[in-house]
Amino acid sequence: QVQLVESGGGLAQPGGSLRLSCAASGSISNINSMGWYRQAPGKERELVASITSGGSTNYADSVKGRFTVSRDNAKGTMYLQMNSLKPEDTAVYYCHAIVIKAVFRTSYWGQGTQVTVSP
Repeated sequence: QVQLVESGGGLAQPGGSLRLSCAASGSISNINSMGWYRQAPGKERELVASITSGGSTNYADSVKGRFTVSRDNAKGTMYLQMNSLKPEDTAVYYCHAIVIKAVFRTSYWGQGTQVTVSP
């Protein structure tokens, strides 16, 4: 079992920055890839950025060059540095982790943290 808790959301002005954190607890040694997703009102949840245990990253086109995902495997923590924020970045941001143990693949989600970008 893995528990994920996000923090760092809030209100930012356009062009501003926020840093999200995701703290994992439980069987963190079995965590494979982690990622950040977001869901805006009336829209589907979408992948923002992901990072493997080896550090390979993937970003949505809409955030490339503005957001940076990183993780500390030993601590089971993942971060999302968000710069040059835009109003369209407003959403609930969710932390996601995939645990692979033997032949089993389990997906875990955090409770989400609100990010609002507004003047």
